[in-house]
Amino acid sequence: MSAQSAPVGANHPGSLRIDVLTIFPDIFEPVLGSSIVGRARSAGLVDWAITDIRDFADNKHQKVDDRPFGGGPGMVMMCQPIWDAVQWAQSQDERPVTAVHLTPQGEPCTQAIIEELAAKPRLLLLAGHYEGIDQRVIDRIEPREISIGDFVLSGGELPAMCLIDAVVRLLPGALGHEDSASEDSFSPMGEGDERLLDCPHYTRPRVWEGREVPGVLTSGDHGKVADWRHEQKLARTKDRRPDLLEPDSLKNDPPQT
Repeated sequence: MSAQSAPVGANHPGSLRIDVLTIFPDIFEPVLGSSIVGRARSAGLVDWAITDIRDFADNKHQKVDDRPFGGGPGMVMMCQPIWDAVQWAQSQDERPVTAVHLTPQGEPCTQAIIEELAAKPRLLLLAGHYEGIDQRVIDRIEPREISIGDFVLSGGELPAMCLIDAVVRLLPGALGHEDSASEDSFSPMGEGDERLLDCPHYTRPRVWEGREVPGVLTSGDHGKVADWRHEQKLARTKDRRPDLLEPDSLKNDPPQT
């Protein structure tokens, strides 16, 4: 894609628009064009535009990185190509945009943050690479900085795709059943809006290699099934993620920024 060409996507009025700025634009379509996210775009629920930062480099060889001041290994992405790419992407839609920088130095991503982003009309995701991005352009853009985990990847492309998938599945009509997302792990539920891990699930056959499905699930009593599932969610959360049951856990929505 060139800086002057139309962005990828149908640009449906009223749909969530997601702009992604990257130096590896070709890796997005195979993932985003399939499964739930691809169907959501076909249905007009979401639209995305993948912008190649290299198209905005002001040098002959489309160079977007250089050696870090102060020495050290690796390369740092330069301000000018990123700033110009952001300005161009923002100009493609008049709706207000929420910029997000995917970085291991950001705030840990939670379902509450995903819910907040899914309610926005536009997102702009900045996927850095190499040793990172010149801090001056980050300071000027003032994006929300988000991390998908306490580990380091080669770039922000995979985190960007993870975030897009998580956001799109919360859009009304994206999933086959309207309650699917609300019953997932980390989704608020119950009177106290608890954010618990999901319960175990089972399907046919009823007996597999001597292991039988819990009897309550075949009882036909929907009230008992609901109670059993909630008990399982509490037990699993207490065993695997007891931090979610603490007062200051992610069951409380993060402050708005």
